[in-house]
Amino acid sequence: MPGLAVWTACSLLLFTFGSLALKEKIKIKPQKLSRGWGDRITWVQTYEEGLSTMMETKKPLMVIHHKDDCPFSQALKKVFETDKSIQRMAKEDFVMLNLVHETTDENLAPDGHYVPRILFVDPSMKVRADIIGRYSNRYYTYEPADISYLVKNMRKAKILLREEL
Repeated sequence: MPGLAVWTACSLLLFTFGSLALKEKIKIKPQKLSRGWGDRITWVQTYEEGLSTMMETKKPLMVIHHKDDCPFSQALKKVFETDKSIQRMAKEDFVMLNLVHETTDENLAPDGHYVPRILFVDPSMKVRADIIGRYSNRYYTYEPADISYLVKNMRKAKILLREEL
């Protein structure tokens, strides 16, 4: 019987060291807050942090609702990430938040819980219902072909903010 105990102990050690070696090989990279929407942009982690930062900086908050497994979100993300004017404005003129989970604030879903949707919030904490996309059935959605429309709406959000401050 001592042979069986030694064999069991050796097997257990091999399994343990083999598992550790496998874990060392497969490193899981921590996900960046950008989630692919622009690594040079400073992103806030939560809606609450976004509201707080917006109040401090007096910049509008841009909230992007998306899903990692949604092909429409992924297509918009690619165009958003490569558009230089959007990336510049997002970096310089907005507090940026992208969410893959819904918030409990129903103001961020004025016409439903769909993705992708992009909303603007001003420093008075008002969701800008007057800054909408092109579609009558989903006011806050944008498609890759609508990127120039999104740029226009970002500029509109900046102008409205300056007029109201």
